Amino acid sequence: MDKNAIAGKIVFITGGSSGLGEATARYLAARGAKLVIAARRKDRLDKIVTDIKAAGGQALALELDVTRAEAVKAAIAAAVKHYGRLDVLINNAGLMAIAPMSQTRLNEWDRMVDINIKGVLYGIAAALPIFEKQKSGHFVNISSVAGIKVFAPGGTVYSGTKYAVRAISDGLRQEVGAHIRVTTVEPGAVDSELKYGSEDKASRDFVLNFYQAAIPAESVARAIAYAIEQPANVDINEIALRPTAQEF
Repeated sequence: MDKNAIAGKIVFITGGSSGLGEATARYLAARGAKLVIAARRKDRLDKIVTDIKAAGGQALALELDVTRAEAVKAAIAAAVKHYGRLDVLINNAGLMAIAPMSQTRLNEWDRMVDINIKGVLYGIAAALPIFEKQKSGHFVNISSVAGIKVFAPGGTVYSGTKYAVRAISDGLRQEVGAHIRVTTVEPGAVDSELKYGSEDKASRDFVLNFYQAAIPAESVARAIAYAIEQPANVDINEIALRPTAQEF
C-alpha cells in the first residue's frame, strides 16, 4: 500500500462541523489531503480549518445546507474552482431522530428523508458529472448498522433512510463503470452529535444510554481513509464497524 496515496487528494465532506465529519477532515488533512469542509455552522468550520492550516494542511470551509440541491451544486462547483478538481465526496451529513412510529413525528421523518436521503442524492447529482468528465472519483456515503438491520422500535424511519443510502450506493456502483468508486460506511455507536437528534425524551434517554459504549469518531475516519488509499482499480464497497460491546 502506498502510504502517500491520500496525499494531494481533493476531498469534500458534508456535515463537517463535528463528529465523523470533523474527525475525518482532521485525519485526512494530516495525511496530506486537501479538504473542503461543508456544514451549516460556519463558525465551527472556520475553527477546524484554522487548526488544519496551523498544522500545515490545506482546507476550505463552506456554509452548506444539504437539503438545498442548488446549494450543494454550487458548493461542489466552488470546491472544483478552488482546487481544480474533486477526487472524493464524503456524504456524511445525517440526522437520527428516534421515536416510536405511533408518535407520528412527521416533521422529524421529513427532516431525516431530506438530510439522509435527498442530501446524499444532491451530492451525487452535483459530483457525478465532474467525476465522469475526469474519468475518476470516489463517493463515500455514510449509512449505518441501522441500514443493515432495522433498529426498532424507535428507529424504523431512520433505518429506512439508511437502507436507502445502501441501496442507492450499490446501484450507483453498478451504473458508474470502472473509473468511479463507491463506498458505503456503516458505523454503529460512534461518539458524535448524532445521538442528540431525538426530541422524544424516553427515546433520547435510551439512545444516550446505548451510546455509552460508543467508539471514537476517528475510528470511522480510519475506515474511510482505508477505502480512499486503495489503488484506483480497487473499490472497497462496504465497511461496517461498531463497538465490540454493541450487539445490534
